Order: sequence, then structure tokens, then C-alpha cells
Amino acid sequence: MKDVAQHAGVSTATVSRVLNGHAAPTPETRERVLAAIEALGYRPNALARSLRTTSTQTLGLVISDLLNPFFAEIARAVEDEARSHGYCVVIGNADESAEQEATYVRTLLDRRVDGLLLCPATDDPELVREVSAGGVPLVLLDRTVRGATCPVVRADGSEALTALARRLVGAGHTRVGVIAGPPDTSTGRERSDVFIGALGGAAQVVHGDFRQESGSQAAAKLIDDGATALVAMDNLMGLGALGEIRARGLQIPHDIALAVFDDQPWFPLLDPPITVIAQPTVEMGRAAARSLLALIDGRQPDDVRLTAKLVLRGSCGEAEL
Repeated sequence: MKDVAQHAGVSTATVSRVLNGHAAPTPETRERVLAAIEALGYRPNALARSLRTTSTQTLGLVISDLLNPFFAEIARAVEDEARSHGYCVVIGNADESAEQEATYVRTLLDRRVDGLLLCPATDDPELVREVSAGGVPLVLLDRTVRGATCPVVRADGSEALTALARRLVGAGHTRVGVIAGPPDTSTGRERSDVFIGALGGAAQVVHGDFRQESGSQAAAKLIDDGATALVAMDNLMGLGALGEIRARGLQIPHDIALAVFDDQPWFPLLDPPITVIAQPTVEMGRAAARSLLALIDGRQPDDVRLTAKLVLRGSCGEAEL
């Protein structure tokens, strides 16, 4: 800042006023300061400034898997909402690893983010307790953890899962293969519990890890065990199941039905289009950002529970008639 002041022939106080959007003594002075900043390539030190202002205007977002289109869309929505309020978002990819998640969370805290959005990799509460103990505003997104007291933004797919189960049973499916998520995540556990309960004994269950390869492996086992329908509890496992079905030369829905929790833009374009339970991802991301900004502002937002919807297409055959 001293170099800029010297280059422009003004005081450091004048440079500071220009950088912070306050009026300079004259328009000409402001132009000289801006020209000096451009000429010298000066960039304010955000961390140093945060020590004085106690704010970096930055939010941290740690998502479970950046390769998962569901989380990528949520991240975009968080970023759009944050930007509209003058905040930037720094994103960390946990890669469905509790260890990597903890590394990113602590790194973001070290960089003095004003608040943190977290899609937990597991339901272990230890990391959430650590963040809360440090006084950093925290909102959980999509998944929750045991005993969490911070706000949670998520979608409820219970009604949609129940409706899908009833349609499959009504279409005569007595062996429905469920590709469940990991039981140590709230979404993996809750979706499976609701769906299996609604099936009333028609379920065969194999757990995956919310990754495509696990969906393929689970589908292979379930098909070998005689499943006539497959329901994958997230989109990447659904893609894995679809790949396994195609590799075996099976026809959807004539040989086997398929449905997936989470929609993707290409699912309606497949032949047949894939029946899904669609989550309101954009609304989730924006609501999570608003909840976090409310916490930063000293307000206490309520939990947000949105509704996932069953979207009937062609991949479950008679279940959709």
C-alpha cells in the first residue's frame, strides 16, 4: 500500500479509502490511485485485512464427492447464492473420506472462512463438535450427524420412495434389488430403511459406497440372485447398475426394471428414460447458503427440509402404468 501511495503521490490513508470504496478527496485522486494499483499489480492481503475487520467475506464448502453431479450442482447453487450477498466460496472435495474431509475443514478454518457448509462423509459427530467448539458458524447440507445441533438443510424422499415401492410391488415385482448407500451415512441409512419398509419383504439389499463401481458390483450380485428390478440409492451407483445391465445385454424394462435416487440431465435422454426420485438440488444449495449467512449475521435459522419427488419415465415398465 505504501508503494501504491508513493506511485500515486498520495497518502496511504487515501489508498485505503479508495480500496474500501470510500470517497477520495477528488475524482482525479481516485483515478491516480487506481492507475497506480494497476501499474504495480497490487492486490490487498485478504488475510491481513480479516485480522482487522474479523471477516474474509468467504464461505467454506466441503462436499462429499466433486465427481458426483448431485454435489456439483449443489456447489454451483451455493456459490450463486453466496455471490449475490458479496461472498466467495472455497470448495473442498472430501472424496467420501472422513480423513480428507477433516483435512479440508481444518484448512478452511485456518484460512478464517466466515462460516462453513459441510456435507458429512460419515455420521461421526467428532468433526462437527470440533467446528462448533471453535465458534465458527456451521450448517450441515444433505446429510446430518448424530447429535448435531447446528442447522441442517436436506431433502426428504420418504413419500417418493414409498410411492416407488408400491408401484414396483403393484407391477408384480417380488424380488427388488436395492443398491443401498453406506450405513454410516444418514442418507444411506434412511433411504434404505424407508424403501425396504415400504416393499414389505420384497427386498434384496447390497450396500455400495455412493460410487459408480460399487453400483456395478452390487447390480451384478443382485441380478445373479434373481432380482427383477433394481433401485439405486444415488445417481453414481445408478450409473454403475445401468452399465452392468447393458453389459449383460438385458433390456430395460422388459428383462429388468431400473430406478435411481437423484435425477441427472441425461437420464430423460436414455432409451428408455430413467425413472428417478429427484431432489431439489438448486433450492438445497441456495437455502444452505442463506442459512449460513443468517448464522453469520447472528440469527438462528430453522432446519430446512425440502421434498424429493418421484419422476415416472419408462425404465420401470408396468410400474408406471
